Amino acid sequence: MRGRWNVALSLVWLACTACARQPHATGARMIVLGIDGMDPGFLERHWADLPNLDRLRREGDCKRLATTMPPQSPVAWSTFVTGLPPDGHGIYDFIHRDPETRMPRSSMAETHSGRRLRIGPYLLPLTGDRIETQRRGTPFWKLLSDHGVPATILRMPTDFPPFECEVHSLAGMGTPDLRGTFGTFAFFTDREEWKDRKVTGGEVIDVRPENYHAALNLLGPVNSLHQNRSTTRLKIDMFVDPAEPAARFDVGEQRVILKQGEMSEWIPVRFPLIPALANTGGMIRIYAKEIRPHVAVYVSPVNIDPRSPAMPISEPKSFSRDLAQAIGPFYTQGMPYDTAALRHGVFTRREYRAHSREVSRQTIGLLRSGMQEFREGVLFFHFFGIDQDAHMLWGRYDEELLETYKLVDQTIGWVREQAGDAILVVMSDHGFARFDRAVHLNTWLMREGFLRLTDPWKTGDEELFANVDWPRTKAYALGLNSVFVNQQSRERGGIVAEGEETRRVLAEIEAGLLGLRDPANGNAVVASVAGTHAQSAPDLIIGYAPGYRGSWQTALGAVPGKLIEDNLDEWRGDHCIDPQSVPGVLLSNQKTEVGNPRIEDLTVTIIEAFGVGKEERMKGRNLYPRRR
Repeated sequence: MRGRWNVALSLVWLACTACARQPHATGARMIVLGIDGMDPGFLERHWADLPNLDRLRREGDCKRLATTMPPQSPVAWSTFVTGLPPDGHGIYDFIHRDPETRMPRSSMAETHSGRRLRIGPYLLPLTGDRIETQRRGTPFWKLLSDHGVPATILRMPTDFPPFECEVHSLAGMGTPDLRGTFGTFAFFTDREEWKDRKVTGGEVIDVRPENYHAALNLLGPVNSLHQNRSTTRLKIDMFVDPAEPAARFDVGEQRVILKQGEMSEWIPVRFPLIPALANTGGMIRIYAKEIRPHVAVYVSPVNIDPRSPAMPISEPKSFSRDLAQAIGPFYTQGMPYDTAALRHGVFTRREYRAHSREVSRQTIGLLRSGMQEFREGVLFFHFFGIDQDAHMLWGRYDEELLETYKLVDQTIGWVREQAGDAILVVMSDHGFARFDRAVHLNTWLMREGFLRLTDPWKTGDEELFANVDWPRTKAYALGLNSVFVNQQSRERGGIVAEGEETRRVLAEIEAGLLGLRDPANGNAVVASVAGTHAQSAPDLIIGYAPGYRGSWQTALGAVPGKLIEDNLDEWRGDHCIDPQSVPGVLLSNQKTEVGNPRIEDLTVTIIEAFGVGKEERMKGRNLYPRRR
């Protein structure tokens, strides 16, 4: 991941370089604003507070938009990108699994190391590393590009690395931080209550200031140029003012002074790979949460610097630099809202809201820059703020969540002023519901005899199937909605025969889950169960009833002792449930002519607006058939 990047498979490269740019004849202009997680019910309760959205629905159209099964963001957006169902594009969850090891891996992208030449302890690259998207299918902007239609695609989810073709695109959800994670913050503190605490999505590092100085050792990416693949580090010297609650942070040759409660601007950083010869760079922000009498300093995940990207984040590569020149450096991490910092108490809710507003400000700056350059073709922009804020605020802090909706409303009002005669579509991939009770799906599989433990008395929150007896296990859960059969022909050491035995196991699991009742209140826990058809897919996808969701422990293969328990996490809302309960929303400045629109209908609508025919596998319908 650190070196000279070859950002796509050779077949993808050949497909893109073969783009036959035909004249763009229709002259159509379309703006699509993808507002992740915008909920139709929330809109209906707050039309009076959202005048621009309300005007759009009164003068144009507003309908619920059917989402995918499961209604997870990478699944739904992959359908929007390609016009294909999950069995077509191959994305079923945030987490997929390797059938050989049953270990989890990201569903969105995978890195393949290039060849290396060993010289002493160092491994010099002979060929570049390759990042490969896991999504199949053709992005709609590739189809448009083939016909000479210009496109600007800003922060499209599941587009990392960006698809190489003659469009301008900036990757969105799925883009990692410089360490290759979805976002890992650092929290340096001398408070005893934080000592040795483990958190997901971040690291707590104990510091002990002496003589008003503390050394903050920030972890960077793995050194792929060293044979021991050690983690790189960057020393940040913190000097506390002896009289005032303020500190100076020396980051390389840069000096940043922050008062207690202040957040820095973006600071470029370099992590050494080969002394005096090679390093890799990113950028960070420092939040001086507390300076005196204790130290508590938050350092953001190390974002890829758009001015000098260490990984492929835009197409062409210069596009991210152009955007940064226009609006300044911005969050490049695919999921930049640091919900983990709030979940674990590093941020208060007030601090999280300030952070969220700043992320949103920088992100909307990308849209404003894109609109200034938009002349023809398609402009797409993805906004993640409503989704991330809804996860943390849903059902308890609706007034605070409404502030994020108001920001979107104001932005849509500005876009309409600039849009002229363009078709304007505002859409979301799914809605939201409360997350009150967490379901330990592997625990249910164990109790029903589908999953066996080597020590049946030893359950707990251990990750990655720590106690599973695979030679006696028929099925297991991994990810937020997925169940897999331990099949002979697929899983290493699997025991269930393909065919009739597999169908019987799946039927038993489906019937059992549809009949599952919560022991605490008698409510149905599961509303729907769906099968899949692709070899690499989960065998069943679980649609939980509103109020329920697969637990965090289930996502990573743990088998806790309890079956269902209250969700006490700050993560209060969710959408990884039965899709009928969390539809997205579709608004347009023109009337649509399809009664029950689906996400894949939008894909077809976009390409047919420019006179481009849909691919054979696309089953979507044109929402504006009379314009064709």
